[in-house]
Amino acid sequence: MGIKYICSLITVKDIGKSRKFYMELLNQEVEIDHGANVSFKAGFAIHDAKHYQGLLGESSPINTDIEKNFMELYFESEDLDDIQGKLESNNVQFVHKITEQPWGQRVIRFYDPDGYIIEVGEPLELVVRRFAAQGFSTEEISEKSSMPVEFVELVLGQNK
Repeated sequence: MGIKYICSLITVKDIGKSRKFYMELLNQEVEIDHGANVSFKAGFAIHDAKHYQGLLGESSPINTDIEKNFMELYFESEDLDDIQGKLESNNVQFVHKITEQPWGQRVIRFYDPDGYIIEVGEPLELVVRRFAAQGFSTEEISEKSSMPVEFVELVLGQNK
């Protein structure tokens, strides 16, 4: 029996507000809009919580007490400073503003309208190039970024 992963789906209180958030603030393109369920081209979907509850049936209520901070949607962008400014001007609540992770990647985390954590990180290729520009060797970049030497060489055009 084959099983194919399709996407992650999160339930939301206000489908219109969430759709607008993902489209306007995170530049996500809608792939299919079924009204109560919106799929984005990036491979995730939002589903109206009341409609979703109806699909589960009354004997299987959604546990709204579960903390949403145990999962996040992850995106990448080279424009973190611009994104942070856009989020600030739209009064989005931050988990934290731009910070550097132990492996050198700059990331920002914030909440969507339903309290799910959204992370936007710079592509790891950008991290490798930044470390190279700072004078680190291929091996040092690999160690510092936790990326395999082969990946670092590929990014830097050093593959043999």
